[in-house]
Amino acid sequence: MTDLPRRTVSLPVENAPEGKSKWYKAGLQFKCTQCGNCCSGGPGFVWLTDADMERIAAFLGLSVSAFTGQYVRLIGDQLSLTEKPDYDCIFLQRADGKAMCGIYPVRPMQCRTWPFWDMNLKNEDAWDRAGGRCPGMRDKTGPVYPFEHIEKCRKHPESP
Repeated sequence: MTDLPRRTVSLPVENAPEGKSKWYKAGLQFKCTQCGNCCSGGPGFVWLTDADMERIAAFLGLSVSAFTGQYVRLIGDQLSLTEKPDYDCIFLQRADGKAMCGIYPVRPMQCRTWPFWDMNLKNEDAWDRAGGRCPGMRDKTGPVYPFEHIEKCRKHPESP
């Protein structure tokens, strides 16, 4: 049980045409290369739901209030993970040329739905642009994610 008031986080998601007529109807390949680019760079936001915070707090062995006090910031009326001074996600760890999420098994839903975000799926050019920063989107050894999985991620309420 969380000791924070319940709230629904609504993120704007532009509507894309429905149905299997989408350019990615045959699925898309993706394989995380542990580059850390999705978790670093310029300032950004990793929006959190109450369920995300409860899951992460439990994983870290903290109360929800201790977790939020240490790792969460208020942006307007929404909650986001804090960042390191260089804008890396607070939970991004680097070792031996790889970047790993320190809370990977319980990472926020926003992170779980990457790279199948609406902004990356608008068209093939958008996918290719995002792939310029995310080598996993261009990795031809990665599994092919089926249309249904992609759409589930794209439509998820916590997917940007």
